[in-house]
This record gives sequence, structure tokens and C-alpha cells, in this order.
Amino acid sequence: MDNIFKIKISPNSKKNEIIKSDDGTKIKITAQPIDGKANKALIEFLSKFFKIPKTSIKIIKGETSKEKTILFLTEDEEKINFLKKTL
Repeated sequence: MDNIFKIKISPNSKKNEIIKSDDGTKIKITAQPIDGKANKALIEFLSKFFKIPKTSIKIIKGETSKEKTILFLTEDEEKINFLKKTL
């Protein structure tokens, strides 16, 4: 089952966090957007937060953009429901 979510990333933040608002989900990341560091930090943060292996999280669109489309490769219903609620 494919789980695709659109998010906005805000690099260079004070702390890593997920902020949900009316116009979508924003994820703050402490890493700087240099040499893919923010993307790497984003995947690490999502992996820890949702307890999904890093290899199961893919940025499928927006590698160099603040707007990203992320694919979570998981079959776990509980995790899928948590993803949908959170993102």
C-alpha cells in the first residue's frame, strides 16, 4: 500500500517538529539545506518519529524544494493511521 504525503519543510529551525495547519503540514528541521543535509535529517526525523525504517521513507518529489512529496513504504495499519492523522 502506497502512502504518499505532501509536506513543506522548514530547514535551519531551532528544533525538529511537525506543525499541522489549515494549509497543510510543515516539518521543521534543524539541518541546513546544503548538500542534501536537510533531506537526510528529514528522513531521520520521520523514521524516529513514526518508527519506520529510513529505507522505507522516500522523497519522490521536491529533492531541492521546500515542498516535498514523501512516500512511506509500510504495510502496518497502525503506522498508516498514525501517519494520516499526523501528516
